[in-house]
Amino acid sequence: MSRPLRVLHYVNQFFAGIGGEDKANHPAEIRDGAVGPGRLLANLLGDEGIVVGTVVCGDNFFQEQQEQALAVVRQALTDWTPDVVITGPAFISGRYGIACAEVARTAQEAGVPSVAGMNAENPAVPMYSQNIYIVGTGPSPASMEPALTAMARLAVKLGRGEEIGPAADEGYLPRGERRLGYRAQPGYLRAVDMLVRKLRDQPFASEVPYQPVDKVTPAPALSNLAGATIALATTGGLIRRGNPDHQPASNTRSFLRIDVADLAELSPKDFDAYHAGYYNAIAGDNPNYILPLSYVRELEAVDEIGSVHSTVYALAGVSTPVAESRRMGAEIGAELAAAGVDGCLLVAT
Repeated sequence: MSRPLRVLHYVNQFFAGIGGEDKANHPAEIRDGAVGPGRLLANLLGDEGIVVGTVVCGDNFFQEQQEQALAVVRQALTDWTPDVVITGPAFISGRYGIACAEVARTAQEAGVPSVAGMNAENPAVPMYSQNIYIVGTGPSPASMEPALTAMARLAVKLGRGEEIGPAADEGYLPRGERRLGYRAQPGYLRAVDMLVRKLRDQPFASEVPYQPVDKVTPAPALSNLAGATIALATTGGLIRRGNPDHQPASNTRSFLRIDVADLAELSPKDFDAYHAGYYNAIAGDNPNYILPLSYVRELEAVDEIGSVHSTVYALAGVSTPVAESRRMGAEIGAELAAAGVDGCLLVAT
């Protein structure tokens, strides 16, 4: 039997057992052996591989000090001489997913095959799936074992230099590659077979992947704006000056609640724009561009609307997983409904 593969693993501060968001600035470091889920990974690899080392890094540190973090990764590649690198799995965590993808890409550039793991809705998937192997996972750590099982299986094949088959067979997310192949049945017979199975309510697999688009039913129009309470929300990255709330500029997982009951407008002395998807200077000079409090106050003054809700909601709407967006939207919506708000003006960038 061939020798066990040397595996280098990457995890964030949470899965390393260091802490949650309060430890997201933990600097990148190299640890001996398996850490956190790496212990399960080591068991799943069995005689095929050994986790020789683990790179640990806080999610915020990686985003804000990426070159420094990747320098630690390159040092680990030199020190441990792995045969394959495994990162994550990150599930739907956007910051963690991007870090896993960057580490995997860095390993590949150094000539070391790599495998990342994350949910298909992770924002890193469309950014990196054409360049690295990403094994699809469930949305949460509840799917840790099956995720690591699939990742370990693919990592062994890559580490051994074996031929990698189609995405559906190997468990990785499609990479947009087209390869010539041969099918025993001509297309018209396969199409008729799929149609018959569909009409009989039997399972079948389409050869043309389709992802349905979510449809949102519009709320009824407000019949009396002059008597309505209107709330304001923005995905433009509105923050308090100096960012005391530590809001990220992308991959946002939380939103700000800002009391504006006594404010006629948003002053640049007190507020700023922090968003990774556009040039922030203009909005920083006049935050009302991304949350138009001053303009809505004008409508309130002339009775075009009844009143402005005392709390506004703000986040940076870029690179946030769809599942997280749904969660935060539901939370904001529930708060507005409980407060008796009649309508909400959502301002995008």
